[in-house]
Amino acid sequence: MSQFLRLLKEDNKAAALAEVCAKLRVGESDTRAFVVTPEAFDVVPGKPFAYWVSKSVRETFRRLPAFESGGRTAKQGLATADDFRFVRGWWEVDGNATADKWFPFAKGGAFSPYYADIYLVVNWAKGGGEIKNNLNEKGGVRSNVWMLRDTAANCFLRQGVTWPRRAHLKGSFRVIPRDSIFSDSGPCAFDDDLLLLAAILNSSPYLFLLMLLMPRGTEGGQTLKFEVGYVASVPVPEPNFEQKERLRNLSSRYWHLKRTLDSIRETSHAFMLPTALRARVGQYDSLAIEAELSRIQSDIDAIAFDLYGFSESDRQAALDQSAGDQVANDGIEDEDTEESEPDAPPVDALLSWAAGVAFGRFDWRLANGEREAPPEPAPFDPLPAKSPGMLPDGEEPFHSHAGILVDAQGDSHDLARLIEEVLAHVEMPVPDGVRRWLQKDFFAFHLQRYSKSRRKAPIYWPLATASGSYTLWVYYPSLNNQTLFIAVNDFLDGPNGKLTQVSRECAELRIKGSGRSRDEEKQYETLQTFEQELTDLRDTLLKIAPIYQPNHDDGVQITAAPLWPLFRHKPWKKVL
Repeated sequence: MSQFLRLLKEDNKAAALAEVCAKLRVGESDTRAFVVTPEAFDVVPGKPFAYWVSKSVRETFRRLPAFESGGRTAKQGLATADDFRFVRGWWEVDGNATADKWFPFAKGGAFSPYYADIYLVVNWAKGGGEIKNNLNEKGGVRSNVWMLRDTAANCFLRQGVTWPRRAHLKGSFRVIPRDSIFSDSGPCAFDDDLLLLAAILNSSPYLFLLMLLMPRGTEGGQTLKFEVGYVASVPVPEPNFEQKERLRNLSSRYWHLKRTLDSIRETSHAFMLPTALRARVGQYDSLAIEAELSRIQSDIDAIAFDLYGFSESDRQAALDQSAGDQVANDGIEDEDTEESEPDAPPVDALLSWAAGVAFGRFDWRLANGEREAPPEPAPFDPLPAKSPGMLPDGEEPFHSHAGILVDAQGDSHDLARLIEEVLAHVEMPVPDGVRRWLQKDFFAFHLQRYSKSRRKAPIYWPLATASGSYTLWVYYPSLNNQTLFIAVNDFLDGPNGKLTQVSRECAELRIKGSGRSRDEEKQYETLQTFEQELTDLRDTLLKIAPIYQPNHDDGVQITAAPLWPLFRHKPWKKVL
């Protein structure tokens, strides 16, 4: 027999150790002390010192078949070895034009059971031809793609259940739709009954058993990784017909509710409308949804506990772990480690959506009832090229433009005015200070929302004068090799261009000479400075324009890099 002491929850471990030892010396019992025979660990794969759980829990590994049986399998996925080259945000590429090149890429992410949007795409053209020919200095393939060719690669594009390999809270397993690729940091499991499998894998007893296999146990597991081998070693019970039906229905309901919560996020494939407008296309109550999700998980746990044969005390231990376990990322920088994205402040989200409508990205008609929301997809349906809230192909945008809007009062393409018009069109009150928000807050907010997995990919680009007194807002999806010429000809140098207008006003004041009043003198000085800034903006654009050949496959950062002198947001400018 071996004596074990468990003091993980004690703040003063030295004092707790002395206290427990003193009790044991005089024959008193203590809940922090455990006596287990070494042979008792033999039934658990890897023989971890899982001394704190009951014999019955350890025996589960003997009583029930392991995951890797009955047709089930789990695979580690693709490591590109150069994500900057081969991975993009899904909104960076033309999904309709390059559907045979860019595929959804499940790459770990935050804790999110059953459902999580896949916000990255990977270049898997010709079965990963470019990745397979990305060689190191010795002529070897940098990616792990050759090691996968006879195993995981055969599972690519299949529907499955994926999970973040690096744990953030506790393990979470979610659906991966058809026509997707999974990564080394987002492994994938496959079975003939995936909704049932998702319910089992997300259940408290399965996760409790999974944590027993980890090197650090069930608590304080800062270095935990949910490797394929661990996931495949945990036993999976066989439900009866009624239990299967019930678990499938609960799993499906959970997925749909989680997707509904995601329908207010601009970057999601599920996006419909921002929070302030979401109820116009169906009931939306985030608190009620969260409460129902909790009830569903409780129902799944109850069935799973019965299937695993857990006693009341074992059930409580598993639920305590589920409620209290916090797994950090141990301070190691991992590009796939993310916290769950918080909901955007309602006013910012509303203004951002209105800006998107002005640019022709989103469809205002969902908000005023002129267009019905499309039917909700099934969990394993391939991801769409556009979210339900985006303007369908071929439909007239709210405002016609050539990919450029402007921050200039009185201009027909003035973005601030267009935002206000959009809000008025959908009968929403216009917040105060829209133009100030556009000038001071919008791009930082937009950059933060359109940054995923360390990939920063904003699609609204403010190209501004040195002082920021004049800004051209360029819409990345509409960008082509004529955009910069259009910016110069239509917005700066044309008959109604800003530089033309300011130069004319300067000339009129210059002609007055010494006859200028004090106020006119100040105005003249201001206009001279503004004229020079506009001239510098024009000259910079004209210097870049003749050799600027944007390609959306290059992604936002490479495409925006030549324009870096014209961005005023310092963190973004540094990236470029």
